[in-house]
Amino acid sequence: MMALLIALILALTRLVASKAVFAHYMVGSMTSTEASQDITDAIAAGFDGFALNTHTISDTDTWNTDAITYLLDAASGTPFKMFLSFDMSWNLDVSGLGSFLAKFSNHSQYYTTSDGRPWVSTYSGGSSVSNDQWDTEFVQPLVAQGVKPYFVPDFDDWAGYPTGFFDSFPVVDGAFSWESAWPDSGVANVSDSVDESLIEQAHAVGKIYMMRPSPSPLHPFLVWAGSDWYRIGETNLPERIAQILSLQPDFVEVITWNDAGESHYIGNFWPEQIAGTSQGSYANGYNHSGWQQVIKPFIAAYKTGATDIAQIESRSGSPEGAMWYRPLLTSASCASTITNYQQAKDAVNFAVILPSSDTPYTIEVYSNNNLVGKFSGVEGLNYESVPGLQAGGGQSIRVLDGSGNVVKTANGTKDVLNESADASMCNWNYEVVGLS
Repeated sequence: MMALLIALILALTRLVASKAVFAHYMVGSMTSTEASQDITDAIAAGFDGFALNTHTISDTDTWNTDAITYLLDAASGTPFKMFLSFDMSWNLDVSGLGSFLAKFSNHSQYYTTSDGRPWVSTYSGGSSVSNDQWDTEFVQPLVAQGVKPYFVPDFDDWAGYPTGFFDSFPVVDGAFSWESAWPDSGVANVSDSVDESLIEQAHAVGKIYMMRPSPSPLHPFLVWAGSDWYRIGETNLPERIAQILSLQPDFVEVITWNDAGESHYIGNFWPEQIAGTSQGSYANGYNHSGWQQVIKPFIAAYKTGATDIAQIESRSGSPEGAMWYRPLLTSASCASTITNYQQAKDAVNFAVILPSSDTPYTIEVYSNNNLVGKFSGVEGLNYESVPGLQAGGGQSIRVLDGSGNVVKTANGTKDVLNESADASMCNWNYEVVGLS
């Protein structure tokens, strides 16, 4: 009886508005019009809010406070909410985080628990700041002012992570893991072992876990750091979707809405946000919104408790999804400038959600107008990484109904090159095209 009572108490402590899905948003200079567009697009894609990554808390960086205000104001009158995610890799002063939070936490669109606790997150901060520092320099000063933050950080930079995480950081109310969204270096697919461990640990002490899918490998180009990285994971997005549905975490945060410098953006990035960097050289002209055709049905399935990708339903009643490929072959002479380039694959990738049908759909994959793959589809999410990407045009996928009629296509707009057209860079960003 006592064990049952304890379990009930722990379950009740997790009664925040779970099943919400956020997109990680890199705060940068922007206009109020651009903020409104991002909010409109994110709502249409099925998101509940943004996690606002800020790498500065300085009052003199008005571009930052203005952008956060624009975003919050743009969401007024909608159910769309936001919370701050402090980027501790920029060595932010922990003692100053609370006063920065206070500027925004009373806004109607700031995300809170049902009892009014403002959500706060981080990128890193587990190795540079101790549990006691987080408690005495961030949480307790806020509590003294009548504000008790709901703290769900990413501390996967802590040396012991994830073993005994909640014992070592009792100050937190939950956790999530940035690095678990991608495979480790090597050729293995992405693992969910860290996520599974933390879900078990969190629920054992009445706390929550937020899990992260990402639509591409980490850092196909990391231009702002002056280096290019690659990790295998051509079908990372659908693989993570399958893991999330199986594990059923309390919350989900998609990486990212607008990080142009790391290729895993699924929404807009604005010229002001990347001004003064070389990110535009890699990302301009590479629209990734096609991935939203995969993410929106996933969000709906996750919220209704689906546990398998076969349970993901087309929202339109017809095939939905996307194709993606890199318009530069791995044999390009510049490839050796990219860390882990040996793992890369020349492939056409797809993720397609199919409705139920008395006769099966067929998915055909083309490169250089040559058929390189043909698959019998099943109801729910279908995905493949199809080798055989060739130099030239004509990258596409076709979805055929049971009578052989083409009902949906995705046609690439970029030819595949043997060598980079720009000798100054090796661009492995994805061409992403939604079905139409």
